[in-house]
Amino acid sequence: MPLTPLDIHNKEFARRLRGYDEDQVNEFLDQVIKDYEGVIRENKELSTQLLNVQEKLDHFATIEDTLSKTIIVAQEAADEVRNNAKKESQLIVKEAEKNADRIVNEALSKSRKIALEVEELKKQASIYRARFRTLVEAQLDLLSQDGWEALENREREVLEREREMKEIY
Repeated sequence: MPLTPLDIHNKEFARRLRGYDEDQVNEFLDQVIKDYEGVIRENKELSTQLLNVQEKLDHFATIEDTLSKTIIVAQEAADEVRNNAKKESQLIVKEAEKNADRIVNEALSKSRKIALEVEELKKQASIYRARFRTLVEAQLDLLSQDGWEALENREREVLEREREMKEIY
């Protein structure tokens, strides 16, 4: 067990003949007590500072652990978000490709249907033109016959009679 300043102060030495000067020894012991008290005080202060520094170090070590864990969790979350985004983008691309294929197939189907309708309309137009040509030719034949002149003469006669009747009445 280390000496305390009180132990030094209370220390009694045996007296001898031709011993040391008691006042010098007491003065020296007083100086040792003062210095020893200073060293003990400084030691206590340093111990207190060491405890404070150790507490801060422990606190910062805890913060460092927490930050490390937080960084790891954040990295894992970022990786998970990145992976989810990648999967979602792949799903979107696949869905877009399916929609594009569907749209292309629908367009091709409509194109074929329209092409068939155009061909049908061409056939109907050709038939219509042939029938119309036949009708026009038949009408031209009718017009070129002699019977029309008689009808025209009759029509003139009817018109003249109507005029005469108007004049009489």
